[in-house]
Amino acid sequence: MADLNLENLIQEIEESSASNHSELEQYRIEYLGKKGKVKALFAKLKEVDEGARKALGAKINEVKNKAEAKLESLKASISSEKKSGGPEQDLSLPGVPLALGTRHPISIVRNTMTQIFQRIGFTVSEGPEIETDWNNFTALNMPEDHPARDMQDTFFIQTDPDILLRTHTSPQQIRVMESTEPPIRIICPGRVYRNETISARSHCIFHQIEGLYVDENVSFADLRQTLYYFAKEMFGEDTQIRFRPSYFPFTEPSAEMDISCLICKGDGCPVCKHSGWVEILGCGMVDPAVLENCNIDSEKYTGYAFGLGIERPAMLKYRIDDIRLFFENDMRFLEQFQSAI
Repeated sequence: MADLNLENLIQEIEESSASNHSELEQYRIEYLGKKGKVKALFAKLKEVDEGARKALGAKINEVKNKAEAKLESLKASISSEKKSGGPEQDLSLPGVPLALGTRHPISIVRNTMTQIFQRIGFTVSEGPEIETDWNNFTALNMPEDHPARDMQDTFFIQTDPDILLRTHTSPQQIRVMESTEPPIRIICPGRVYRNETISARSHCIFHQIEGLYVDENVSFADLRQTLYYFAKEMFGEDTQIRFRPSYFPFTEPSAEMDISCLICKGDGCPVCKHSGWVEILGCGMVDPAVLENCNIDSEKYTGYAFGLGIERPAMLKYRIDDIRLFFENDMRFLEQFQSAI
């Protein structure tokens, strides 16, 4: 054991010093490296008689522990000297500014639409995204075998075929009509789901805002004037508007409303399918059967309803030609709407 000079090595370790990282690395290599002095001791342990090996091994471990402790001590000393020698921190300096977030363009357009309708007396009514078959289909004049159900490819909850992800926000209109006496004047914004192929023009998740007005003597002329007002406020006074006859199971008569394409100014582009017009909403007079399903006297009351997606008006308003951009969370895209808040 004496031949290994362990006591001298311990003293040598304790007297070691390092004033910078280079000298610290030299110390580590000399004593704790693969070819360092501590490793050499363990190699010589094999040459010692078995009877003395245990005691010698314990002593060598003590040397190793001292070498490692010294290394940590030198590291701490160098780090402390570096901090104390540096410039003092000025606590009066302003902090690093945090980047501001932006409101999503869908939220901006939804809020704008909501405010337009609120100015003419509509109130906001929101409902759940998981709905019953009754509220989503049957109460809206679409019984189980009705072909109109094929118009909307639905996500059903697998464990219960009567529970589904709503395909439109009309179920909230049913909830309100079942629980409220007319007059009723509401808009129902929210997220909806349909099993559709994702492309530049459509997505399986999108947003809608639907309106309902039920009272005595409500006419199609009231509906038209409401939608004319909305389109002019939303897209500008120069926007051209047209109505086309259509079919919806919950309104009769029914129509679709188009506006002139704001992206191509009528010249034709992929968003308007090169027609110069973009369909933005469906509308019509509430079918008497829907009123009766909600226990509203269809002989006394009439009403109109309309529904439009939020993504398409947002694409027109901000000249966006791909609906998928709304769902990709690309900060380069979202940062463009900072000024729109």
